[in-house]
Amino acid sequence: MIDRYSRQILFQPIGDQGQKLLGQRHVLIIGVGTLGTLSAEALTRAGVGTITLVDRDYIEWSNLQRQQLFTEKDAKERIPKVVAAEKRLREINSEIDINAHIVDVTPEEIEELIEGIDLILDATDNFDIRMIINDAAQKHQIPWIYGSCVSSYGMSYTVIPNETPCLHCLMEEIPVGGDTCDTAGIIYPAASQVVVHQTAEALKLLTNNKSSLRCTIASFDMWDNQFVEIDVQHFKKADCTSCGEHATYPYLQYDQQTKSAVLCGRQAVQIRPPEKQHRNLNKLAEQLRQLNGKVELNEFLLSFSLEEERLVLFTDGRALIHGTNDKDKARTLYHRYFS
Repeated sequence: MIDRYSRQILFQPIGDQGQKLLGQRHVLIIGVGTLGTLSAEALTRAGVGTITLVDRDYIEWSNLQRQQLFTEKDAKERIPKVVAAEKRLREINSEIDINAHIVDVTPEEIEELIEGIDLILDATDNFDIRMIINDAAQKHQIPWIYGSCVSSYGMSYTVIPNETPCLHCLMEEIPVGGDTCDTAGIIYPAASQVVVHQTAEALKLLTNNKSSLRCTIASFDMWDNQFVEIDVQHFKKADCTSCGEHATYPYLQYDQQTKSAVLCGRQAVQIRPPEKQHRNLNKLAEQLRQLNGKVELNEFLLSFSLEEERLVLFTDGRALIHGTNDKDKARTLYHRYFS
């Protein structure tokens, strides 16, 4: 069906050869929420030969405002995101291969998922998984494209092994923590703008147009009409443990992972970040009060209850997730409210 891609082929930097290359490429998209669904649809329509989707969550009503592959029926039935996305993408383009995996990405899983991949798109919602992606991409020499959004703000950055600073190099420059979509909300244009940057960069890489890559962090606020590009090339560190000369890939090791443990007889899971933090509980309490849940705060901890969910966060970043013994569910709630 050459007509399907005719307008894209007319674009000279892609052309016939670029379209053939797209059909031979394999892209891994980790996270099938707002960014993941938009990116997956864009690359499916562009004719990328194989797309692998990975997500651990199911569809909720709050997803429908911006996650365009999903329907009310999906939310009613709590269909896993990758299952609904795979079905819809096959309807959009039956010529390509779509692989769907309902998994929580850990270092073990990513080592299996990354085999044969040409590019990784980050569509996750927490830095734990992003740092795993970063180390795996460096270890296996696979480019990946970071993307994040919250409220009306978004950011994107393309990481090329051996050429650009990796995410670990930039950790001192990129804020970790703060607002999430569940505390500050999100508008669709912010997410779609991130995807515009991610998929444009993806098309350049997949069609061997590396000279056209942006090579900067793109940061923008759609509501306040701000756009900034940040040159970060000088942040590349020769001694970075993820991409430096003697890389050890620390985030693929157990001691750098967020730990979770079921508390015996408590119907609760403890979540502990890889390193001790100092969390501003007052600021987080202000954000959580906007969700109409119950917020209780003292100098030692913050307790947040919403419907049947109750989470307790300590100043060092450790949290207790009450009402469940399911570690995956507990981690999801932790990152939803406290990431």
